[in-house]
Amino acid sequence: MTDYIAYCGLDCEQCEARIATVNDDNDLRAKVVEEWSKLNRVEITPDMINCVGCRLTGVKTPFCQSLCQIRQCALGMKVVTCGDCTEMTSCSKLSDIISNNPDAKRRLEGK
Repeated sequence: MTDYIAYCGLDCEQCEARIATVNDDNDLRAKVVEEWSKLNRVEITPDMINCVGCRLTGVKTPFCQSLCQIRQCALGMKVVTCGDCTEMTSCSKLSDIISNNPDAKRRLEGK
C-alpha cells in the first residue's frame, strides 16, 4: 500500500485538493471550492485547498488536519490505516466510506 492511501482507504493521489496543491493549480482549487462548499454546506476558500495527503507529512485541508474523525482515531490508535484496526468492519466512523466505496474497502482489506 502506498503512502497516498488515506487511513480510510481513499486514494489521496486521486483527490483534486492534492492535485491542485502539487501542481499549484488555482483553477482546480476554485473548482474544488465550489464543489466542496455545495456538498458540505459550508464556506470553503481557495487557501483551504492545500493538502499533500492524509498520511504524509505536510499541509492538509482544515478538515483533513483536525476535523476528520477517522484520521484522528487512526493517529490515536497508531495504526498505518484503518485496515490495521480490529474494529474496522464495525466502526461507525468508517462505515459511510467503506459502504459507499468498494475500492477503499478493498485497499483496507489488502485485496
